[in-house]
Amino acid sequence: MVIKGVLFDFDGTLTRPGALDFPAIKKALGCPLDQPILEFLDTQPPDLRARLEKILEEEEDRAAEICRPNRGAEKCLSVLKERQIPMGILTRSRLNPIRKALERFKGITIDDFDAIVTREMSLPKPHPEGVIRVAAEMGISPEELLVVGDFRFDVISAKRAGAMAVLLTNGGESVMTPDDPQPDYTITRLEDLPALCPE
Repeated sequence: MVIKGVLFDFDGTLTRPGALDFPAIKKALGCPLDQPILEFLDTQPPDLRARLEKILEEEEDRAAEICRPNRGAEKCLSVLKERQIPMGILTRSRLNPIRKALERFKGITIDDFDAIVTREMSLPKPHPEGVIRVAAEMGISPEELLVVGDFRFDVISAKRAGAMAVLLTNGGESVMTPDDPQPDYTITRLEDLPALCPE
């Protein structure tokens, strides 16, 4: 299948890992370490959930102020842009932190992305809804979409939607479990991604 679009996770994929300190955020929220934050918030009473969501949003905004482009991200995006390959972002975060963080990218603006889907717009990964929505906005089928992310939810959402998946390890170990669908490709750095998208 010819790749006609590339969909990126944001935090830890297009940005350097670590700006969002998930263990610290979970501790502040009272979220168990083995439970995803958004799913934990869904189980809370409305009043408490509203207060916890405000804490999460403050942490996301703080991370947007200190984050930096990931190694090779600007070059990777520029190559795809030159090849006129549609690009998108799918994130469990909100739109405002994404907008702020992209201001730190050289040669890339928010307008270079054909679709940006956040948790305000879709069920969060690992649900496939966001992947399917991005493909529709790009005017392609999910099978023609390459999804790139640094966490198992990125791969799971891609495979559930019928898209191809790339796991970015950032030089670390794979985060996939034996029961997860496995990525089609595994790369250590974003500089390696354009080679998967032949001109």
